[in-house]
Amino acid sequence: MKLFKFKYICSAALFSTMLGATSCVNDLDTVPLDKDELVSEVVFGSDIDAYQRALAKIYAGLAIGGNSGGDSDQDVVGIDGGSQSSFLRVTWNMQELASDIAHCCWSDPGIPDFNHLTWSSSSPWIKGSYYRLYYQINLCNAFLREAAEDKLAGRGCSSDVMAKVSGYRAEARFMRALMYQYLLDFYRNVPFVDENSPIGSERPQQIMKDDLFKYVESELLVCESEMLPATPGFNDNYGHANQAAVWAALSRLYLNAETYIGTAKYTECITYCKKVIAAGYQLEPVYGDAFKADNDQSKEMILPVRYDGEDTMTWGGMTALLCWGSSEFQTEVNAKGGWNGIRVKSSFYHLFQREPAYDKDSRYAMLRADAAASIEITDESNFKQGIPVTKFYNVNKDGSLPPSSEAWTDFPLFRLGEIYLNLAEAVLRGGNGSSQSEALDYVNELRRRAYTDKVSADITLSDFTLDFMMDERGRELFFEAHRRTDLVRFGKLTSGDYVWPWKGGVAEGKAVSNIYNVFPIPSDDIGSNENLKQNEGY
Repeated sequence: MKLFKFKYICSAALFSTMLGATSCVNDLDTVPLDKDELVSEVVFGSDIDAYQRALAKIYAGLAIGGNSGGDSDQDVVGIDGGSQSSFLRVTWNMQELASDIAHCCWSDPGIPDFNHLTWSSSSPWIKGSYYRLYYQINLCNAFLREAAEDKLAGRGCSSDVMAKVSGYRAEARFMRALMYQYLLDFYRNVPFVDENSPIGSERPQQIMKDDLFKYVESELLVCESEMLPATPGFNDNYGHANQAAVWAALSRLYLNAETYIGTAKYTECITYCKKVIAAGYQLEPVYGDAFKADNDQSKEMILPVRYDGEDTMTWGGMTALLCWGSSEFQTEVNAKGGWNGIRVKSSFYHLFQREPAYDKDSRYAMLRADAAASIEITDESNFKQGIPVTKFYNVNKDGSLPPSSEAWTDFPLFRLGEIYLNLAEAVLRGGNGSSQSEALDYVNELRRRAYTDKVSADITLSDFTLDFMMDERGRELFFEAHRRTDLVRFGKLTSGDYVWPWKGGVAEGKAVSNIYNVFPIPSDDIGSNENLKQNEGY
């Protein structure tokens, strides 16, 4: 079943139901997903097709900004759907620009604030992320309301349809939990709505981080038994969340539990990492092939954000990741443009240089230092300063090209490489269920995959420390929207003992306030909902 052509129908009645349960309703202009005024019973009926389309819309919201597949027809009206409300592009900016890895030379409102860690509650990018996540949650809530068993029975759905929709409900429930997991990571204490929340003008209550953690955890655990089985590689259900996606999300949640709620859950992290590994996922033999146009064939991919060329056209997502590097590499990576925006900071370059054989690391080779006028960024507006990167390729593994220069490369929301690193770090932090030697084997397996000289790749137990793990996560997962979260967990995002260029707004870098370990709730939502309390310092 292929749900990812992203052609949807949805009733105006259903869409208004989606938006009625969130405090964002008065602040966020929206339009119906379909111009026809159809009641939900007519839209959904007794056939499976409408339920498949509604589920596809949930997944599509991670890839594109609106129904048309472009950016003119936006889910979140009033915020640029191709950039500032694109799930992947905004998440990437918040995770990578606000770190020791990437720097953007553009002066668009909010971008320098990420470079400097000086953002405020009026940031258009933070607003776009917040409303995109709630838009996705409301899609899931609406689906769960309309796919309830009593409604299916009332529409005369067959037992076969009801069984299939039950599986779709589990997927929608997982996707909602995942969006709340991002909200927990970014904002901590946020408004809470589910399919049972009252519809109308009543403003939602704020859920505190401890309770939100418990909610996400409980939802994921309930979904586990109801999801599609873990099936590595390309198949009819590729792109759908399955049991392995649930386990991967739990491993990430538990790895960060001490940051979120002050309680260590590293043993639980190891448990769910091992479930993923036991399911048969495999590392892509060549590191770079995991980020090419036919990476939908990879057994390393656990849950992608899918891109299918003309069917998912957008200025956000993988289009941005392919285009915003140097124009001189546009042909090499088969991008539809070269935007000359993003460069790598010298701090990230030095993560590799701390390794004795870094020049044999194929991940290091993606940093095109020879094309940099200067490795150091002394003039933030000079795109020639800093290091260009070519990690994502809109080219197949055999060198052939996909049908067009629109993005065909899928983004790895979860992949096996992260699971290996999650397990290894959890062991170092005191988790039980795996020995240090076993954890080290997983790390060395990753490194051997990346190195051209396998002998140079291995580290020993004496090298296997948390400081090493912080660097290795950067080397393995760079440009995959993990880094800010990792730096917070390691206590390095705001501190003065680890600085990078332009942290704090100065070229040499400096410590910043601890308030920047979390993002602020957008000011307009604070203003419209008296139940909300802003995060400290904003």
